[in-house]
Amino acid sequence: MNREWNIQASNAALNTTNPIRAIVDTGKYKPNPEKSVIPLSIGDPCVFGNLNVDQYVNTVLVENIQSGKFNGYPPSIGYEASRTAIAKFVETKTSPLTASDIIIASGASGAIEIALTAILNPGDNILIPKPGFSLYECICHSKGFNIKHYNLLPERSWEIDIDHLKSLIDSNTKAILINNPSNPCGSNFSANHLQQILQVADQYRLPIISDEIYAGMTFGDNVFIPIASLTETVPVLSIGGIAKRFLVPGWRVGWIAVHDRNNLFTAIKKSLVSLSQLILGPNSLIQSILPSILDTNNEQINKFFQTVNATLEEQSRFTVESLSKIDGLTPITSSGTMYQMIGIDTSKFVGIEDDVAFMGQLLQEESVFVLPGTVFGMKNFFRIVFCAPMEKLADAYQRISVFCENHRKK
Repeated sequence: MNREWNIQASNAALNTTNPIRAIVDTGKYKPNPEKSVIPLSIGDPCVFGNLNVDQYVNTVLVENIQSGKFNGYPPSIGYEASRTAIAKFVETKTSPLTASDIIIASGASGAIEIALTAILNPGDNILIPKPGFSLYECICHSKGFNIKHYNLLPERSWEIDIDHLKSLIDSNTKAILINNPSNPCGSNFSANHLQQILQVADQYRLPIISDEIYAGMTFGDNVFIPIASLTETVPVLSIGGIAKRFLVPGWRVGWIAVHDRNNLFTAIKKSLVSLSQLILGPNSLIQSILPSILDTNNEQINKFFQTVNATLEEQSRFTVESLSKIDGLTPITSSGTMYQMIGIDTSKFVGIEDDVAFMGQLLQEESVFVLPGTVFGMKNFFRIVFCAPMEKLADAYQRISVFCENHRKK
């Protein structure tokens, strides 16, 4: 049989595009070579070296490395001791968990992919937030899942537009995905708002996937409430991990917690286990330290969490105070995480037609790198990651002020 070479990229590959990488990696915009780059774009708290994991965590990891006990393949769903530790860490009085309810994955992003794939088939749709973390869309497009974006309302601290959410539901809708606390918004839902979401899920018999990677990273009087703790009827897959709260995104350990009091997820739990076998288990060394570092009675770790939150709260407050002084920019105060969304009134500026142009010209002129809201589905906003040291943030915000003044309509 004579055949010509015909090697083509797969549909899955062609359909896999991360909007953030599409902006960051194009090379269209270059920083000003006369000014040092201040990257406030990627959600990595380790970029500047001012935020570091607690030394206790490193000590436990080194001990486990030297023990030689964790060099082999772990179970695909994770070590039982590690899953037990996660269950105790994320359960609530109203939503108890055991090791059998936990699937450990390669980072929270890996957990999100497993959760989506367990529930959806090609042609099904899922409701996801706008603005929202771009990976949700990236995974769904790659696998042939359809998405519908429900609106978050900036004037209500990024709460969900419940009426809009309900209007999107059809016979092919299989789940609602929420992200709380939110990337990119920095918002944290109240118990009352979470109850509103649950009422929709209950009414339409839709499970919830709750991305809670920023659980516990809240400021002031804002308290994180796991949505699964507020329902006895709606099944929930909650996503978590150590990346952000422990300041170790490169360590790549996350999890899925299955909250299912009425055995509605029986088939889904089997699917989660099957899908976990695709990578033969997450990182053995990192998950081996979970029983030690997730101990809720560990005073050193609890103090570490408090210190990190206090630092981020101070940097968030400084961000809002600084950028609120710039005519044409409107920061929406964060309740947690490490993110700040800033509205842009393009009518105040010359030569800046939208958020992408704002981002590109700011980088080219002032070497300050932010992400345009367009990559999150929210035009004429930009996102700042405020993890940098205060002096770096002050420098960046001064440059943004100069940039806005240079482009201001006279």
